[in-house]
Amino acid sequence: MSTETAKSLVTLLDDKANLMRIHSIRSTTEAGSGHPTSCASAAEIMSALFFSVMRYDPNDPAHPDNDFFVLSKGHAAPLLYAAWAEAGLIPKEELLRLRKIDSDLEGHPSPKLPFVDVATGSLGQGLSAGVGMALAARLDNRDHRIHVLMGDGESAEGSVWEAAAMAADERLGNLCATVDVNRLGQSEPTMLEHDMKTYRIRWEAFGWQALVVDGHDVAELLEAYEKAAATSDKPTVVLAQTYKGRGIEFAEDKDGWHGKPFPKGEKTDDAVAAIEARLSGEAVDWRPKLPVSNGRAPANPRFPPGPGYAVGDSLATRQAFGAALAALARADSRVVALDGDVKNSTFTQDIEKIAPQRFFQGFIAEQNMVGAAIGLAARGKIPFAASFACFLTRAYDFMRMAAISSSNIKLVGTHAGVSIGEDGASQMGLEDLAMTCAEPNYTVLYPSDGTSAWRATQLAAATEGPVYVRTSRPKTPVIYHAGERFEVGKCKVLRQSPDDCLAIVTGGVTLFEALAAHDELAKEGIAVRVIDLFSVQPIDRQALLQTAEATGGRFITVEDHYPHGGLGDAVLSALATEPVQVHKLAVRSIPRSGPSASLLDLFGISARHIISAAKSIV
Repeated sequence: MSTETAKSLVTLLDDKANLMRIHSIRSTTEAGSGHPTSCASAAEIMSALFFSVMRYDPNDPAHPDNDFFVLSKGHAAPLLYAAWAEAGLIPKEELLRLRKIDSDLEGHPSPKLPFVDVATGSLGQGLSAGVGMALAARLDNRDHRIHVLMGDGESAEGSVWEAAAMAADERLGNLCATVDVNRLGQSEPTMLEHDMKTYRIRWEAFGWQALVVDGHDVAELLEAYEKAAATSDKPTVVLAQTYKGRGIEFAEDKDGWHGKPFPKGEKTDDAVAAIEARLSGEAVDWRPKLPVSNGRAPANPRFPPGPGYAVGDSLATRQAFGAALAALARADSRVVALDGDVKNSTFTQDIEKIAPQRFFQGFIAEQNMVGAAIGLAARGKIPFAASFACFLTRAYDFMRMAAISSSNIKLVGTHAGVSIGEDGASQMGLEDLAMTCAEPNYTVLYPSDGTSAWRATQLAAATEGPVYVRTSRPKTPVIYHAGERFEVGKCKVLRQSPDDCLAIVTGGVTLFEALAAHDELAKEGIAVRVIDLFSVQPIDRQALLQTAEATGGRFITVEDHYPHGGLGDAVLSALATEPVQVHKLAVRSIPRSGPSASLLDLFGISARHIISAAKSIV
């Protein structure tokens, strides 16, 4: 590049940075809320990336060969919108509709917008998504790069370092993070402020190439990104020392301005005027660096096989999940798996054996496991992330953000409930249904035997959006024939008669307790209906209504779960407008170690307790 060309480029990028500052100030002032100072600190970073470094088609932000950008510091959304406006995708006047109820330019980015792949705003999540995107690019042989812009404040989040460790372990040279080190957090200065040496040492210790630059010097930024692109064996982080509120005299590097728009009038006018005075006035032409298509299209999926289990076989639903996942992977190259160092318990080891390149070991870092799954899903994969149900509680904020993104992730929780036995309370997932059912767009399936677990895994892959499948540790007998049809939103009525006086609604291991209770009650002339709920969300309201009419509205729900937010509450919610009586049997105190059957009885969800509850009702 000639000296004259380089000078022209620097002028262009400085002007773009200042124009984006002006857009961010004006849009947040008009909205009456937002984070203009957080936008101002990162303006040169965004300018360098969007108008020199990244290859993308500004008219086709979802092009699969574009370089991809994740704004982890989602509160700087106005700067992202300003970049796309300067690139020509968004009309500039649309920026003034920021945060309006009828505008998709929300306070934090969401995938309602074609240039946003994952929702951000809960800090510390963007890098994990970037890891997943980089893994997907490697699988598809695409040479595009993934850029993630982070704030320095979110570096305190452990999930950032989980992602950093996995990126280094996977040698993701196509991943480049930039940390906007602007020194000031929301309520006070950040932990390290401008201690750039310590930042560099930490990232290098995690196996990254760490480059410290003046984040307001576009020439330094360009040089750093060039070094990043030339490094193929490790990820790169650009540590950009910046100043919050850059270019705004009354706010630059001053505490107390986080998340505060400038009031209409003198302050806004002064801020805009000061920045406008820094514009070169030169008309410099910008032409995007368009992507080059070189990846492979995914193979057409074949119809996956069904389960080969016979009625009477005995196996755990977690084991059937692993076998079904491997079968899906053989049939569909989009299927991938992520593990948290429990593959021999969740049986994700089955997919590793047949498709090792589509199995990703995240080790004991559940937040990043789910975050990377979100990134893989954003790039067209069907990721299954599996761990003990209790350990997914660590990743719940990521699961929540997956709901906001409508991400096509598939989560599988194994070892649910007290039925796991002697390992004790710390290993028992007893709140996982409450977590996932709280998100309105999660599909939640709870299989009881090998056949239903196999079908639940297939349904999870075929269902668009986030899905949670709950599986159990103990072996249970196969009760469904291999050809049995299962559907999202449908239950199975396993025992019924015209004389049923109440219904037992259950799932998982307690289904077999309900069947045993049914047989004992029948001996005493008490007819009860038994329903395997299977689909907890959406629930089969029609079948429940028909059952309520047949049984006089009397229900017992039985679940290896705490009483709030589980099967009982799902049934109550579905029948909220009906005159019904729902008696919930659930685990009502902190459990302890012991044999599985003994724990079911000790905590009130065994056949004996079902029989007693039924007799008390009828």
